Amino acid sequence: MEAAFVTTSRPTAESAEALWRLWHESRDVAARDRLVLSYAPMVKYLACRKVRELPAHCELDDLVSCGLVALIASVDRFDPAKGATFEQYAWTRVSGAIMDDLRRQDWAPRSLRRSGRAIERAREEWQSRTGRMPTDEELASELEITVADLRSQLDGLSRADLLSLNTPARGNEEAMPVEVGDTIEASVGEFDPERAALAGERAAVLKSAISSLSEREQRILVLLYVHHLQGAEIGRILGVSESRVSQLLSGIRRTLKERIEAYDSELPRRKAA
Repeated sequence: MEAAFVTTSRPTAESAEALWRLWHESRDVAARDRLVLSYAPMVKYLACRKVRELPAHCELDDLVSCGLVALIASVDRFDPAKGATFEQYAWTRVSGAIMDDLRRQDWAPRSLRRSGRAIERAREEWQSRTGRMPTDEELASELEITVADLRSQLDGLSRADLLSLNTPARGNEEAMPVEVGDTIEASVGEFDPERAALAGERAAVLKSAISSLSEREQRILVLLYVHHLQGAEIGRILGVSESRVSQLLSGIRRTLKERIEAYDSELPRRKAA
């Protein structure tokens, strides 16, 4: 375990176990709360360490919340008779919970993430040896793959690296924080209040319609429009025929179209009101 988080309120292994026993044997809520608060900095440290390795769409606050839930569960499930200290047990549980949450958030397959880490290591090693960034050909040779395979992996990583428009813009040192969405140049007419309001409402209607789809239907949309897979590939993943995927897609599109058309048909009445 890394000795990286240190707080003045962090208990020793003995005092942590004493607090746990007060909760386990006497249901002392104050002891449980003190134990959780003492290790809360560990949760934030683990979340910060993990989020640096993953795409920008992963929210730190979400990881911290997930880790805190795991920390609280650790208090109830800890058993000192098994030989580990509470800190060792909680560290393992929180780390595992954060990684599970990251996998749920990440649309990219693990194999693609492994490829991304290998590419980054090879790029850093090349730069360290030569003092410059490698070309695609040099990087592919370093990885012992073809240039076509390298570019395919880079394209996949680029599509998988979704960036929230609410993410703070990097390099921004101003007192007032600026989000990525604020840095995108608007097209002509974008500042028309009525047009912007209608566009926002339409987007909300579409988002609501997508949320109402079944989990399988939403997965099909992700595979099609995020991972850019073909119908046959989606069918193999879902265990159905390509024609069945086509039928499902037709139903999904019909549902979304009906919701948008219902919204559009209501516009004249709403404007008149």
